[in-house]
Amino acid sequence: MTTLWDVKTTWLDGTPADLATLRGKVALVVNVASACGFTPQYAGLQRLHDELSARGFTVVGAPSNEFGGQEPGAAEEIRTFCERNFGITFLLLAKGDTRPGPSQSPVYRVLTAGGDVPSWNFCKYVVGKDGSVRAFFPSRTAPDDPALRQAIADALTS
Repeated sequence: MTTLWDVKTTWLDGTPADLATLRGKVALVVNVASACGFTPQYAGLQRLHDELSARGFTVVGAPSNEFGGQEPGAAEEIRTFCERNFGITFLLLAKGDTRPGPSQSPVYRVLTAGGDVPSWNFCKYVVGKDGSVRAFFPSRTAPDDPALRQAIADALTS
C-alpha cells in the first residue's frame, strides 16, 4: 500500500519534495486558495501549526485553482500572499489538481484513494505518523473545530 510518505512531488518554490521526510509526524494537508471565502482559515492553520509543531505536527498547504479559479497566481504570488497576509511558515506544495483524473497531483492520488475527494477549497486530511489518512474534514470545518483538533490529538498519540 502506498502512503503519503511514499510520494515524491514538488514544493511551491519548485524544489523536489520527498514526503518521506515527514515520516513519523502527523500532518494536516489542506487544499488552499488565495481568493476563497475560506481563505481566512489560513490564520487558524498557522496557529495550529505553531501550537503543535513541537509535538511532531505540521500543516501542508496544497494550492489549487480547481474550484472557482480562486488560486490563479504563480508560485511567487502565492508565497507572497501567504506570508504578507497570514505570516505562513508551514509547508506549501506546488500548485496542483486535487480531483481524480490524469492531472491529479500524486499527493491527492493517495489522499483521495479512500473516497474522500475535495468538493471545494480548504478541505482537510489528517495524516498519521505512518502516512495513512486518518480523517477527512470538509471546507467549512475551521482549524479550531473540536472534532478536527481531536482527530489531530488522536493521531499524535498513536
